[in-house]
Amino acid sequence: MAASQGHAPSSEQAWLAAAQAFIQETLCPGGKEPNVQLTQLVIDCVKTIWLSQGRNQGFTLPLSYSFVSVEDLRTHQHLPCCSHLSWSSNEYQVWAQEAGPSGTPLPRERLLLLGTLTDLSGDLEQECSNGDLYVRDNTGMLGCELIDLDLSWLGNLFLFPSWSYLPPARWNSSGKGHLELWGVPVPVFPLTISPGSLAPIPVLYSETASHLLRHRSKLRGVQPNLAGKLVQLSALVKSPNRTYFVLSLGGLSPASSQAGNHVSVVVQIPAQLVWHRALWPGRTYVLTALRVSKIRHHSHHVWVTSPSSRLLPLKPECVQELELELDEPLSEANPMPLMTSNSQDRKEQKGLVRDSRLLSYMGMVTGVVNQPAGLYELDGQLELCLAYQQFRTLRRVVRPGVSLELQDVHLLQSVGGATRRPVLAPCLRGAVLLRGFSRQKPETQVSHPTQGAFLYEQLVWERQLGLPLYLWVTKALEELACKLCPHVLRHHQFLRHSSPGSPSLGLQLLAPTLDVLAPPCSPSRNAHSEILEQPHNCPLQKYTRLQTPCSFPMLATLKEEGQRRAWASFDPQALLPLPEASHLTSCQLNQHLAWSWLCLLPSTFHPAQVLIGVLVASSRKGCLQLRDQSGSLPCLLLAKHSQPFSDPRLIGCLVRAERFQLVVERDVRSNFPSWKELGMTSFIQKQQARVYVQFFLADALILPVPRPVLHSATSSASPTEHPLPEGPHVGQSRLFLLSHKEALMKRNFCVPPGANPEEPKPTLSFHVSGSWLGGTQRKEGTGWGPPEPKGDENKDQKVLLIFLGSSVRWFEFLHPGQVYRLVAPGPSTPLLFEDGGSSCISQRPLELTGCTSCLTVQDEWTLELESSQDIPDVLGINRALPESSLTDLLSGKFTDSLVSFSAEILSRSLCEPLPAPLWMKPGSPAVRGCVKLTVALDTADSEFPPHLDIYIEDPHLPPQLGLLPGAQVYFSQLEKKVSRSHNVYCCFRSSTYVQVLSFPPETTISVPLPHIYLAELLQSGQAPFQATASCHIVSVFNLQLLWVCAHCTSLCPQGRCTRQGSTCPTQTCVSQASIRLLVEDGTAEAVVTCKNQHVAAALGLCPGEWTSLLECVRGPGRVALQFTGPGAQLESSAKIDEPLNHFLRTLCTSLSVLRPIVLSFELERKSSKITPLEPPRLQRFQCGELPLLTHVNPRIRLSCLSIQELHQLSSLGTFACSC
Repeated sequence: MAASQGHAPSSEQAWLAAAQAFIQETLCPGGKEPNVQLTQLVIDCVKTIWLSQGRNQGFTLPLSYSFVSVEDLRTHQHLPCCSHLSWSSNEYQVWAQEAGPSGTPLPRERLLLLGTLTDLSGDLEQECSNGDLYVRDNTGMLGCELIDLDLSWLGNLFLFPSWSYLPPARWNSSGKGHLELWGVPVPVFPLTISPGSLAPIPVLYSETASHLLRHRSKLRGVQPNLAGKLVQLSALVKSPNRTYFVLSLGGLSPASSQAGNHVSVVVQIPAQLVWHRALWPGRTYVLTALRVSKIRHHSHHVWVTSPSSRLLPLKPECVQELELELDEPLSEANPMPLMTSNSQDRKEQKGLVRDSRLLSYMGMVTGVVNQPAGLYELDGQLELCLAYQQFRTLRRVVRPGVSLELQDVHLLQSVGGATRRPVLAPCLRGAVLLRGFSRQKPETQVSHPTQGAFLYEQLVWERQLGLPLYLWVTKALEELACKLCPHVLRHHQFLRHSSPGSPSLGLQLLAPTLDVLAPPCSPSRNAHSEILEQPHNCPLQKYTRLQTPCSFPMLATLKEEGQRRAWASFDPQALLPLPEASHLTSCQLNQHLAWSWLCLLPSTFHPAQVLIGVLVASSRKGCLQLRDQSGSLPCLLLAKHSQPFSDPRLIGCLVRAERFQLVVERDVRSNFPSWKELGMTSFIQKQQARVYVQFFLADALILPVPRPVLHSATSSASPTEHPLPEGPHVGQSRLFLLSHKEALMKRNFCVPPGANPEEPKPTLSFHVSGSWLGGTQRKEGTGWGPPEPKGDENKDQKVLLIFLGSSVRWFEFLHPGQVYRLVAPGPSTPLLFEDGGSSCISQRPLELTGCTSCLTVQDEWTLELESSQDIPDVLGINRALPESSLTDLLSGKFTDSLVSFSAEILSRSLCEPLPAPLWMKPGSPAVRGCVKLTVALDTADSEFPPHLDIYIEDPHLPPQLGLLPGAQVYFSQLEKKVSRSHNVYCCFRSSTYVQVLSFPPETTISVPLPHIYLAELLQSGQAPFQATASCHIVSVFNLQLLWVCAHCTSLCPQGRCTRQGSTCPTQTCVSQASIRLLVEDGTAEAVVTCKNQHVAAALGLCPGEWTSLLECVRGPGRVALQFTGPGAQLESSAKIDEPLNHFLRTLCTSLSVLRPIVLSFELERKSSKITPLEPPRLQRFQCGELPLLTHVNPRIRLSCLSIQELHQLSSLGTFACSC
């Protein structure tokens, strides 16, 4: 070595000096002289490998390479890398290209690695052997993987010519990287092979060994040796008490190996666990010094190794079969049969339960589906699930490009749930053997892909989920993590495994579904039975195809799907079916289409959707929202039926709802000329949708979110988005009882002194009025101190609270009758809640509200709901919602007064704005459309509740969430008005408070109209608004048929509009008809008005005859007949074709019209009409020669809904032909 150093260039001398220093520091025992022999042996090994490539460009030493220690790799190498000493650059490039187009090859570093290969993780011997391999030097040790281990390598110093290093993930500060040893390591010192015994080793083969398990008396004092071919290798099982694996040896011939004559051996000595890495199925081995033992909870005796057992390769010339005296020949022995793939496994399973197939497979990992869950893709066609084994060590190695051999793996097909591909899943009986490393870098080094490994193990080992359900759970947890992490939750918090008293948040969200599909079970998996017992039984043996129970969509996805379905189902022709649409003008058509809604239930989706999000309060819109990573979705919550949601502590909590209503309100601006163009979408000018969800909290699961991680899951007002349960550490508060809440709307406020002098804009705000309960209380520890004494006990404590700016987020929590605590964090301020304090700004005349003080709620203040049972001042107060009496509501007195009532919304539509008030300036901007609600009053003293119209105009548009047909709503302080036709109606005002009491029913049941006598309609307060009656048409009062312009409703003779002064944009005309009939049923008479398509039914005309009649009217444009007695009188002197006049006169007086019918009707007189009914009148009748004078009730006025025949009448085709 000295001679070579004397002639070497200076660069080689420097390299040799660095090598010598490295070897002394990392390989030689500390405190001893330099080992020149060790240095020379290492240099010789490096030279031999370096020169073997044949393209070293004249260099005898790899000067571009440097030695690296274990500590250097762990502290300085933060990126994955590989090193191949014997490869040229071209060879590396070829090798890197084989990594595949989808992966990034491991970058090459020129490093030389030396170390001792060992299975000991510490200084002790057997206690630190756990079956893992390590490379160790003086600076430390690294875990490693090796493809084909020779047990003689353990404890020896090696130079590793080809290896790769994968550092720990950045999130794992306590983790350690690991090595992948590609090639055969080169020993620095020659390996010493212990000379074998000259005498052959006496061995038993599998058939004899199986028989001896039942004749253990032959083995007293003997530890026999067992020889055979390795036919089965179990997984390495790590239990709290011990770690072990099971191998099975069969006969040497192929026939005997397939005959099922296998014998199992349990290896549980710590020093022998490393054998699991050296065993190869199909090779032959000798196991020495075995003994027979009975395993707890296992019915059979098995062979186990002893501390002196060794694993040797089987050489036929070195063994001799041991001869034993047996009581019976081996042919009569009955060994335990081993599970093999048989024809029964291949048969198509009938019914719901299927059997998996056992097989062996070798393939390459081509993708990572879910690394912590143990899910990978094999060969681009199969899915591999390693979750049913303990694969923590294997997890760090498996990535795309790794070749695996799967022994005794289960094949499950059509498992359903979250995958459509066949799945390979090994249980504890099978083995997953590494057969080739990956050339690719790990896909990612971020934290979340490897979070949750313990949680997934908990699902398999404690909850004992079957594979189909496990695959769905992993998919569901992945969906939930994408919804909530990282802005709502950190991945490690969401996927944290459950522990007593600290359940996993992820599992809590899945618990309602899991408890139904897989109830918690107490017995855990028995590894010994799973590996040894026959027939084989494990969680993978039988399975049932899983129909995906539900999914957890992103809120943005759910919103988009709701909009897509709403517009896909928006069909003007379906919303306005014929023949009704054919008689509507353009304005009427477009108003009918202006607003519609769609309610989607979870069951309408496949699979059913589960709503999950964080509950937040919007400081910009004043509504509640559910929020996740994708965005927010407005929501309307009720605690339960007729009980509003009023607890602010739920802000920031996770909400899970399986029962909810996804509501899509459609607003459409269109200009359809007539019904004929309803199928042409080009006439739709604008369309927009409002999407929100509504549900009961009683049907939802509420989970608190860990406080430190909640930072962007709520709205912009950070101090109050998620108030801590213990409240502020310093602050003051005051209790108040809320008596009334006004509408949330934009209001004008006076500019305070010193503010921006620019013209103020209307600000979104609302007011509440109530009473203070006691004085100010200050924070004392975790509670509140006693209230401060009030200056004047007799002073009225009524207060008006103004919420504006970001404090409007409290709008949905404040409800009349509740007691709240107004909390102001920070140092105590005198008179903070008193009139004249720093925050008190009188912004409107208080005498109008009946309050003595006014207070503006600051943005940083919070609200807390208090229990009124603990407050003596509230116990005697009636907190029921005030309601006006039905008499006051429907009387002509007290007009322009404020009324309150509960009602069910029957219909909702858009209409023309109400007449502008007299004080509105002529130049004011145009008012938007008006929303009309028709409601049925909730009255206990009336079987048929009266109907009332409610109008909503600016600035209350759009209406608040939940005002839908079928909903029960409480309206407070609506303005009562009386129309010119003496009908009572109501309007929204700034003082109006609306509370939804219940949502529309999920299923609508069609209830038939009640069948009554007409005289029942004369009973005041007891008459239904709609009903049916069997009656007889007595006579026709009048009939009108006309064609009008669809745009301006002017008369259209010959199809031409007669409007003067301007031309209508379209020359489309529509037909309209009306007829007034007198009907009676023997109890009373009624005048019935029929319009449009109902006129045809009243005249008894079929659709073809009705169309022909309308075409005859198109020429004159209008026909109007007034029947004052026998015959028909023309209403005007207009010229009308005599044949048409004659036909209509004859038809209206014929028995074809004057006939018995079944009439469905509604009252023409609204229940809100306040004019008194006509009194009975005297009428003279002639009965033969005797005149009679009697009181006759006034005729009832009805509007026709439909007419049905009592029996089939003959057609009137002759009349149609005559015209």
